[in-house]
Amino acid sequence: MPKSVQKITLSQSRDIPFNRLVLSQANVRRIKAGVSIEELAEDVARRTLLQSLTVRPVLDTGGAETGMFEVPAGGRRYRALELLVKQKRLARTAPVPCVVRTEGLAEEDSLAENVQRAPLHPLDQFRAFLALREKGMSEEEIATVFFVSVQVVKQRLKLASVTPKLLDVYAEDGMTLDQLMAFTVSSDHERQEQVWEALQRSHTREPYYIRRLLTEGAVRASDKRAQFVGIEAYDAAGGAIMRDLFQQDDGGWLQDPVLLDQLVGEKLARETNVVRAEGWKWIEAAIDFPYGHTYGLRHISGEPVAMSDEEAATTDALRAEYEKLEQAHSDTDELPEEVDQRLGEIETALAAFEDRPVRYDPEELARAGAFISIDGSGALRVERGYVRPEDEPAVSEPESVANPDSDVVDIVLAEGTETEGSGPATSEEPEEDEGPKAIPDRLMTELTAYRTLALRDALAQKPDVAFLAALHLLCLKLFYRYATESCLEIDAKSVVFGSQAPGLNDTAIAKAVDDRHRRWSEQLPQEPGELWEALVAFDADSRDALFAHCVALSVNAVHEAWNRRPRALAHADRLAEAVSLDVAAAGWSPTVDNYLGRVTKARILEAVREVRGEQGSQLIEHLKKGEMAESAQELLAGSGWLPEPLRTPGRAIAASSPTHETVSNSPIEATSGELATTSYETAIADAERPAEDEPAAIDPHAVAAE
Repeated sequence: MPKSVQKITLSQSRDIPFNRLVLSQANVRRIKAGVSIEELAEDVARRTLLQSLTVRPVLDTGGAETGMFEVPAGGRRYRALELLVKQKRLARTAPVPCVVRTEGLAEEDSLAENVQRAPLHPLDQFRAFLALREKGMSEEEIATVFFVSVQVVKQRLKLASVTPKLLDVYAEDGMTLDQLMAFTVSSDHERQEQVWEALQRSHTREPYYIRRLLTEGAVRASDKRAQFVGIEAYDAAGGAIMRDLFQQDDGGWLQDPVLLDQLVGEKLARETNVVRAEGWKWIEAAIDFPYGHTYGLRHISGEPVAMSDEEAATTDALRAEYEKLEQAHSDTDELPEEVDQRLGEIETALAAFEDRPVRYDPEELARAGAFISIDGSGALRVERGYVRPEDEPAVSEPESVANPDSDVVDIVLAEGTETEGSGPATSEEPEEDEGPKAIPDRLMTELTAYRTLALRDALAQKPDVAFLAALHLLCLKLFYRYATESCLEIDAKSVVFGSQAPGLNDTAIAKAVDDRHRRWSEQLPQEPGELWEALVAFDADSRDALFAHCVALSVNAVHEAWNRRPRALAHADRLAEAVSLDVAAAGWSPTVDNYLGRVTKARILEAVREVRGEQGSQLIEHLKKGEMAESAQELLAGSGWLPEPLRTPGRAIAASSPTHETVSNSPIEATSGELATTSYETAIADAERPAEDEPAAIDPHAVAAE
């Protein structure tokens, strides 16, 4: 006969008053984890107890039940009920559903309940949140019920909105949670699936790479065009925005670049009309202008419009209020919120009063123009008062009182009387009875040659005057057009970069140079003939600073293939050493656009190897050129690494990571503590060696200028 299967008998369940329950020392949970007791108590208060307690009868010394029960499994639920009793929200005698166990060990029950409980799969949680949302609960309500932030609810709902095909892959452990998070950047299911298919053929499946593929062609919300138009205006025009809820995304990505450019053009046109109404002869408007676009144009200076009596009285009242508030709270470490807010309002109002409109000479205004563009922060940049060479007024030639056929020059006598010469340059001294005549050319040349030599000797013995004369000439060359008010034959040029990195005009160093030049221009007289007296009036420190600025503008350390200047570039190395130049600290870092995407794969790997070691380079050596450049940009970010043309001899370069092996046979390798000794000449010679997969020649110093 077949053997009968013994049936299982489940443990008895019953309701036990709370005051007859006690915690058991057999509970294996000792470390606090998960939801707090306070949060669990609130959950029990909202939906009552969802899971029974496991209890055992407490026996006396004779083995008889005492009527009390200990709780070996469910200790956190017991503590939550205890808290509710203390808060008088639950009666002490309230019945508690319990499963009564008598067989086995109490420790075994406690361990089994915790170990054999399967945690909820994250995807089930995401879908559960979505189900609650679809049934009418708001994100705030869900967050309140489950004791999480609204941001966490948004994240889980976003994860649940990924295409079902990828959710199934995630459920089967075909992708990581970080990868799934990356796919939430786009809400386009078709695009998500296309990117996933592309990843199957790629060696790189990192989350940052997924985000890059999904946002390809989109514009960062931090882009200056987006900042100029405003995200609100773009959204109001029907533009779509992608957001990343799991990383800092700087406002997301704008998916419609065409619409964005249209909005930028429309707003630039409106701003252009406003500036044109000021009376300028011409206006040039663009999203960006190359650095040095005003070179060769004369800049006119206007006079700030004086404050009216009413404005002056208002500013005085604001300053008095500001000082009164500061004095009243000078002894407090932290200002009251309303006081701090008021001080900020006063500062803003005073700044608006001090930013005075500028009035220009009508004649100059009629021949000058303005450039309108967008700066790096997205603000409107208006550069007013530039005169093109063809718009300059004609320079009237002084009328000569000499015989046009004569070779004799005219001079003005000490008494201010002009005389006319008539003899040839080789003629003898004029007869006395003919009266004073113009000095012949040859004699003038001989006399002034002697004077020039004497002036050279005297100037050489007066270094302070020589310095002033050189500064005078430099200022004439760099701040004035066609000025001839100096006898020194020193040439000063400020080279315009024929090739430059994108965005050079918006860099911090470009702004610093331009602002310094503008400040000096405002301090110098408008007429070159008044410059000498102005420089004489400057103190020594001001002259030194102005001289350094003028000399700095003449620096030309640009390598150009058609203009070989090895000695000049070697001198640039010495100059960089003398000023301790650090291009990385000046804001340059390697990106796909400015370096990595424009050199060979071998150079990319060398750069990564210097910073991340051999293992770091091995991570990307199998990638295609574009993917390798993008990955290298991530690996080199924040390292301070520089390519050879940007390094300063004698300065330490980026150190290899101590956790990686350092390769010593790299031609540009420098480990921790080692100094960079590569010069311009070495870097250029190295760059000119033929190599496989070598891209088109680039100007390394156009990159350096960024």
